[in-house]
Amino acid sequence: MTETPNRSSGGRGASSPQRGPARTEIGDQAAYAAAVQTAVAASAAYYGEGDSPLDDDVFDRLVRGIAAYEAAHPDEVLPDSPTGKVAGGAVIGDVPHTVPMLSLDNVFSAEGLESWAAGLVRRLGREVGTWSVEPKLDGLAISARYRGGRLVQLVTRGDGTAGEDVSHGIGMVLGLPARLAEPVTVELRGEVLMTRAQFEAANTARTGAGGTAFANPRSAAAGSLRAKDRPYQVEMTFFAYGALPVDGTGDAAAARLRELPHSGIMELVAGLGANTTAATPVPAITATTIEQVRKRVEEIAALRAELDFGIDGIVVKADAAADQADAGISSRAPRWAIAYKLPAVEKITRLLDVEWNVGRTGVIAPRAVLEPVEVDGSTVTYATLHNAADIERRGLMLGDHVTVYKAGDVIPRVEAPVVHLRTGGERPIEVPSACPRCGDEIDASQQRWRCVRGRACHAVASVRYAVGRDQLDIEGLGENRIDQLVDAGLITDFADLFTLTHDQVIELERMGETSTAALLAAIEGAKAKPLNKVFCALGVRGTGRSMSRRIARHFATMDAIRTADAEALQEVEGVGPERATILVAEIAELAPLIGKLVAAGVTMTEPGAAGPAETPESDASDLPLAGLSVVATGSMSGPLDGLSRNQVNELIERAGGKASSSVSARTSLLVAGEKAGSKKAKAEKLGIEIITPEEFGTRVAGFL
Repeated sequence: MTETPNRSSGGRGASSPQRGPARTEIGDQAAYAAAVQTAVAASAAYYGEGDSPLDDDVFDRLVRGIAAYEAAHPDEVLPDSPTGKVAGGAVIGDVPHTVPMLSLDNVFSAEGLESWAAGLVRRLGREVGTWSVEPKLDGLAISARYRGGRLVQLVTRGDGTAGEDVSHGIGMVLGLPARLAEPVTVELRGEVLMTRAQFEAANTARTGAGGTAFANPRSAAAGSLRAKDRPYQVEMTFFAYGALPVDGTGDAAAARLRELPHSGIMELVAGLGANTTAATPVPAITATTIEQVRKRVEEIAALRAELDFGIDGIVVKADAAADQADAGISSRAPRWAIAYKLPAVEKITRLLDVEWNVGRTGVIAPRAVLEPVEVDGSTVTYATLHNAADIERRGLMLGDHVTVYKAGDVIPRVEAPVVHLRTGGERPIEVPSACPRCGDEIDASQQRWRCVRGRACHAVASVRYAVGRDQLDIEGLGENRIDQLVDAGLITDFADLFTLTHDQVIELERMGETSTAALLAAIEGAKAKPLNKVFCALGVRGTGRSMSRRIARHFATMDAIRTADAEALQEVEGVGPERATILVAEIAELAPLIGKLVAAGVTMTEPGAAGPAETPESDASDLPLAGLSVVATGSMSGPLDGLSRNQVNELIERAGGKASSSVSARTSLLVAGEKAGSKKAKAEKLGIEIITPEEFGTRVAGFL
């Protein structure tokens, strides 16, 4: 049985030149020699401490440029060129591998995938009966050697022929058991990586011990697995992607691996107790047609942003052992497997400045100003920095080269500085000593700093939020009009809107009799909004539209909410001890504002809701969505056309269901409109019922 690699050359190493992917243009022999030197040094750093000065996308473009130049100038190829070599020629370690740990060639498009598959069929002289499709994990490839079921040695991939002994890491890696379920002698191969939570914990531990933050999860795993002496402990995760029998042992159980297809090997590995992708949202599957393979590639790509570990592509393999044996291998890659590369979600750029912005609740949030860089198909100029403590923990400085991470539609964030690229011209980031908006004092008692004036510091933002479509929805109160009211001293919070008089409003710029009457009528109409809208308008930290609806339906009245303690608030779904404590403090702080709303005659009850100790007006089990967790995604059509997502969620809850924003095993129903995307793919994988907006409209017709 041939070893089944899962680490593409796209991580570091040569990629096969093909039409489509961008490359670095190399004009002459001197530029070619410099490019080779840069690539080899970057590859060595990547496979060493994981601190390459080039991100994956830039490196891949460089190597494709080198390959193109060599194709045009074959007489000028340098012996240390990274093309055609495992790990780009970055030789690390001296422990020989029992079977070479190979790289994978790459494709970058559906057309490239189909072309590769057709080439494999031609090579075999027959159709591929079954394909295996699995995520390409973004970690550090290792070989885990077991003797009699006991883990005895860990070896990195190195140059594919020999690697580094990292057996001191045994016990640090989840999913890599010290003993297998059977006493077999076998070699497991896979990736060691860090989940998002493990990465954050590792950075906290490392910076707490006086070190600098890791640049990304992959470098964190690579550096941590190699480090022998450190004053802190970290945790990593192993995912197996293959297994090998060990020759000469006479182990019958391990010998079964020679005849099994790749999918069977992975089932055996999971049965032995090692971690595989089977329990993740992107398990490996088998497919009988290339169309099915393409569909699975699209599904995994769509789920990428929701995973708690990094992937940078999808691996497609001929599943059968006979197909693999007949296809054979090249000097550095199997001919029966390919890596479908996904766009990079991480880039290196420069931190130009840090802006300190004050939010509507008075929270002071730093924002990174970056040298523009394209990440995952969009240009990123700003990224989140969380808080002052986070800046200090990560050791950031102005002028630093930093890694910027983005997945799907997640807000970009700065991970860490690339410390070895510092020139000495970097400057410390100045942290404000007073509120950057009003100049008042800063409450720094918590990690997220806040102006001592709270919402009063940024009244305009608070009012803009409160009158928005999903809160009080007061038509005619645009940003400019709110600015005028605040600047004129007529309002300091949104409760003051309900005390505005005709004479005050008509004096505003461009306000005639008709527009004044319309605005006052809209404000008066907002008094009748249900409790969930009013509570959402308050902008309580730790809540949003969904949580405001849950709280309003649970307590039914504002009085009940105001008298609830932390224990009572934890009875609301999604409210844990920490959030409950914040809610109690926030509601107490908002008492004057709530009092003004009550005095103005604003509705403080939730229609149809019963308080915790009351009997419901009707049996909720009679409602069409009773007991169902429902997610709506994509563009709504039919009877739902024109409804905002918040209005759809309200409809779900009126019909007895629970509205949710994410698909999980607890989801009962997905309403999938046009361009449903990753949520639909995940629902299909989990076997969740999926209906169209039109079908859903029929089901809840009585509540529209």
